[in-house]
Amino acid sequence: MKKGTYNRFWRWHFFGALFMAPLLITLTLSGIGYLFYNNVENVAYKDLFFGTSEETSQLTIDEGISLVKQENEGFEVSKIMILDEPYNTRLTLKSESGEEKYVFLDDHNEIVGFQNPKYTYANIMRNVHSSLFVGGTVVNYLVELAACWAIFLLFSGLYMTFKSRALKKPKKSTRRLQFKRIHALIGTIITIPMIILIFTGLPWSAFMGNFIYTASQEHPSIGTPLLQQQPPTSDMSEIPWATRKEEAPTSDKPDPHANHGGNGDISGMDMGHNGIAVEEFMEKVQGEKISTPYSIVYPFSEDGVFTVSKGSNTGVTGLDVNPAEEMTSYFDQYSGDLISKVGYDEYGILAKWFTWGIPLHEGHLFGLPNKIINLIVCLAFLFLIFYGFKMWLSRKRKGNISAPPKTTSKISIGFVVLMVFLGVIMPLFGISLLVVLAIEGILYLVRRGRDDTRTE
Repeated sequence: MKKGTYNRFWRWHFFGALFMAPLLITLTLSGIGYLFYNNVENVAYKDLFFGTSEETSQLTIDEGISLVKQENEGFEVSKIMILDEPYNTRLTLKSESGEEKYVFLDDHNEIVGFQNPKYTYANIMRNVHSSLFVGGTVVNYLVELAACWAIFLLFSGLYMTFKSRALKKPKKSTRRLQFKRIHALIGTIITIPMIILIFTGLPWSAFMGNFIYTASQEHPSIGTPLLQQQPPTSDMSEIPWATRKEEAPTSDKPDPHANHGGNGDISGMDMGHNGIAVEEFMEKVQGEKISTPYSIVYPFSEDGVFTVSKGSNTGVTGLDVNPAEEMTSYFDQYSGDLISKVGYDEYGILAKWFTWGIPLHEGHLFGLPNKIINLIVCLAFLFLIFYGFKMWLSRKRKGNISAPPKTTSKISIGFVVLMVFLGVIMPLFGISLLVVLAIEGILYLVRRGRDDTRTE
C-alpha cells in the first residue's frame, strides 16, 4: 500500500474517532457499569432479594399471587421467576397501559416489597448501554453504528501502527510521539479482545441483531430449531436469545364442562378462565427435571401455553445459568403437561455461538475472572481514546481542526477490499460509508463549481 493509502486511513480514522468518541465513551462506561450489575443489586436490593415479610403465615404461591393482585388493582401477573435460595421469588406485573412492577415474595409467599423496573440498576445500565436510555429506532441504530465504526477504528489503527512502525522506540522522542506510541501499543493489545466484545454484543443490536436472528430462524441447521407454535403475547426478555422469538405451541382447549385442576376458581391466574393452579403447575415442572432458577411466562389466551425457560443472558440477578443448561419448554395451561422442549443440544452452530458469546460479552460466562478481563479491556479502550485525543491536541494548531492531510492518489485495492468486507459483515457501517461518499461527492462538486466560476 502506498503513502496515499496511509493518509486515507489516517483521515477516516481521525474523523471516525472524532465523531464517534462521545458515543463510544458512553457505551464503554455503561458497559462497565452493567458488568457488575448483579454484585451491585445484591447489595442495593438485599431487603427485596433476601428479606422476609412481617407476615409469617404460610401461603401457597397461588394465594401469594392473589394477594399481590388485590394490592395492585389493574395489574396482572405476566411472569414468575423462581430463583435458587436464598433469593426470593420475583413476580412481574403488567397493566393494560403497559406499566410494569416487580413484586418479591419470601419463602412463605408473603409480599416483601415492590420495585419499579424502569429504575432498577440493571435496567438503567442496560438501557443506557443499548439505547442511551432514550430508545427509538434512530438512537438504536446510532449506538450500533458507533460499535461498527469502532471495528473500523481498530483495524485502521492496527494498519497505521505497523505501517508507520509506531511501536518502535524513536531516537528522538517528543510528547506527540510518546502519546502515539502508547496509543498504538494499547490499540494493538486490545484489538482482538475488543472485536470479540463488540461482535458478541451485536446479537442484541437493532439492525444487525435482527439480521443475525432472522438468519438463525430461517436456517435451522445452523440456527434455532423449528417448532409448530403460536406466538405468545407476553414480553420474552427472560427467554434465551436463541428461542426468544420462537412461536410457542398451543394448548388444547378444555371441555367447558370439565373441572381441570380440580378448582373452579383458581387464585392468581390471569386468563379469566379455568386453568391449572400455579402450585400444581410448578410440581409438573419439577417432575420434568427442570431445576431452579427458571422463569415462567403466563399464557394470555385460551389456547396459549405456559413458557418455562432457563437462560444464560436474562439480565435478572440470580436467574442466569450456564449456556449448556439453556432450555425453553412449553406446557399446556390446563393439564400442565409438557408439550415440547428446546434445549441447547438442539441449537444450531450459530445459536450455540451466540449463546456462549452474549454471557461472555456481559461478563458472567466464567464468573469473576470474566468480569475482570472485560473490565481491563474496557478501561484500556478508554485509555486508547484518551491518548488518541492527547496525540491530536499535541499537534493541533489554534483555530484549526488540524485534520490529517487529504490525498489525491488513487484508492488502493487493499483499501477498497477492507471497506467492502466491513460493509458486508456490518451492513449499517456499509450504509454509513455510502452516505459519507455521497457527502464527499457533493462537496467535491461544490468546490469544483466554485473553482470553475473563479476561472471564468
